Amino acid sequence: MHLPVCRAAAAAALVFLAACADGATPLDPASAAPPAGVAPGLLNAGQPAQAARHERLARRLARALQDDQFRAEVYRELRASTEREGKIHLQRFLAPGSVAWQRLAELNQEAPQDVGADLDASPSIEVYLPVPAHRESWQGGPDVLVATAESDRDPPVAFDPGGHRRTLDPLRPPAQPVIALGRAETDFSPRLAASTCITGCDEEPGSGGSTPLFSTPGLYMTYASFTQTFEGWLKGSPEFEVHILGQDGTSTAMKSYQCAGAQAGAPYQYDQNDKQWSGSVLLFSQTQLDAFKAAHPTHSIRVFLLEDDDGACAIKLDSTRVATLFKQLQTAYGSLTGGKDETLFSLKTFVKAASLLNLFKSGWSAITTQDDLVGNAIEDVVAGQFFPGANWVVKGENTITSGAIRLEMR
Repeated sequence: MHLPVCRAAAAAALVFLAACADGATPLDPASAAPPAGVAPGLLNAGQPAQAARHERLARRLARALQDDQFRAEVYRELRASTEREGKIHLQRFLAPGSVAWQRLAELNQEAPQDVGADLDASPSIEVYLPVPAHRESWQGGPDVLVATAESDRDPPVAFDPGGHRRTLDPLRPPAQPVIALGRAETDFSPRLAASTCITGCDEEPGSGGSTPLFSTPGLYMTYASFTQTFEGWLKGSPEFEVHILGQDGTSTAMKSYQCAGAQAGAPYQYDQNDKQWSGSVLLFSQTQLDAFKAAHPTHSIRVFLLEDDDGACAIKLDSTRVATLFKQLQTAYGSLTGGKDETLFSLKTFVKAASLLNLFKSGWSAITTQDDLVGNAIEDVVAGQFFPGANWVVKGENTITSGAIRLEMR
């Protein structure tokens, strides 16, 4: 039986490719060792100054926690937070003129303006206990550290309430509760982070979780498994995002047309907190697919995955680094590194398609950290790898397999 016929006949099954793979050995990306040799996010000119500001703020906060009343106020704020993982916005908590702002400066024997200068010069900062066990065990006592790190791979710099500086293990948290202070991954504004779309944006329902699964026709992801979380313990739970990339106008570059992530809003909301996930998230509606094809009839879309470290639903990656990835994939797998929807025997499917564009318009700048590049999804028949429950393989830098996902047309 030819592969297309096999795929159509078994479109509803999750494991049909095992029967069509000519004996290929199934793999489990979540149990694989993390890929070695992948370059970490590039350092940029803005990091040293920001790291120094974060250290000063972490030391000030730690020293202020010696005071019972101030520590109790921090504890109450963390407990009352409605944000994911109990995060609070430091600039909002230490707003100019507030009691907390003045008290923190007083406890550090500084002028409030000195504290304000570091807060004003910093991007949005979040404060929280990133380790779940610490969130459960800390009851507001003085036995706590305040730590900061600029990237997932940096050893966290921590301060105790006495202001003493120490370096923590970047791989394993200490038993002592740790409050993290660092660049915000959370959008603390009243509105959800807006994702970019070309058309059909009004399809996003405002009723949240009350929307039935698969109510909007389009491309869905129903399973994801990665080799690692791409997130150090001080950064808390991972913030995986899926971006649909396509041609930017008539140029030779691509842009993100739609983001699916924890802060993207239903039906594009997707919150994966471990290496494996299953559920249902819309990646690109049928209306969006049709509009893209009408505007770009000779081009396909790419399914691009990252772990967000700076600003929800905004890709912060060096464009040269992304272009290098696409060229590596083209060398290894030819042009079939994109995808398109098509109808086969009355069944809608999402299949491999040529993607010849390798340039990407990046939102990364010298004053932000970079997101972690997870990879570009390639149909398993092109990648030559087959994962139980998945039909597309995620390929990262140096063509290393970083995970597998299942894509379905509904």
